[in-house]
Amino acid sequence: MDFPAALRVAVHESGLTLERIRHRLARRGLTVSVATLSHWQRGRTRPRSRAVVAALEEILAVEPGTLTARLDDPAPDSAGLWPDPDGYTRLVAQFDRSGDRRLERLSVHDVHRLGPDRRAAGLTVREVLRSTGDDVDRVVCVHPVPAAGAELTGLRYCRPGRVRDAGGLLGFELIFDRVLGPGETAVVEYGLRPADPRRRGGTARRYRRVFPRPVRDYLAIVQFDPAVLPARCYGFTAADGRARHPLGELWVGTSGSAHLALADVRRGSAGLEWEWD
Repeated sequence: MDFPAALRVAVHESGLTLERIRHRLARRGLTVSVATLSHWQRGRTRPRSRAVVAALEEILAVEPGTLTARLDDPAPDSAGLWPDPDGYTRLVAQFDRSGDRRLERLSVHDVHRLGPDRRAAGLTVREVLRSTGDDVDRVVCVHPVPAAGAELTGLRYCRPGRVRDAGGLLGFELIFDRVLGPGETAVVEYGLRPADPRRRGGTARRYRRVFPRPVRDYLAIVQFDPAVLPARCYGFTAADGRARHPLGELWVGTSGSAHLALADVRRGSAGLEWEWD
């Protein structure tokens, strides 16, 4: 049961009108209109304050977590895909992810670039997203970054919201150029580059993309320096953080690049790994 349905059931079983609920919230110093409560029940918008929803649980006399647990994915679902689950959970808690459940990832296109020193030089990303509800205005992205951090660059069709860097992860909000309604799409483009080019980490041997939510079409390109090509390159996937599943050897073309194209990627990870001579 999703949040809107759980709220509708709780309101119905409480016997309270939305006006009475609004009044009881106001007595606690929490201002929520009847129209907003109605929108929450219908799934048109989602609460951005967990404190308000916790108060609703008390007012509606339901068990703690009946509503709050449905605001976002339970932390282990996505957190377990990352090397530091607790660090990931702390990072994403700083963002507004109320619209994430109402965004379909139609396509994700990554270009991961390596320098002549075999170290990561930058990443370019394009995503196409479609809203399944009203009032969706942003997407939250998380990427692993070098210890020295990374800079968000090259934004197109969107603008940056909050940006946070912690524990080897960079998280940020991308605000769409308009608020989406049901069935409407948005395109975002952005890049990441090392904050300190002299501290870009060691020799790169893998590019891995984590998918907290499914993606219909995924394309990953690794662009090697033409003068420094790998001996072999492979694709892989991993479901729910389990061991990698090899997909076979990939061709490194005359452009000095290899790519992996996947359809209907489920929650987990996918990417490329390579061997140097």
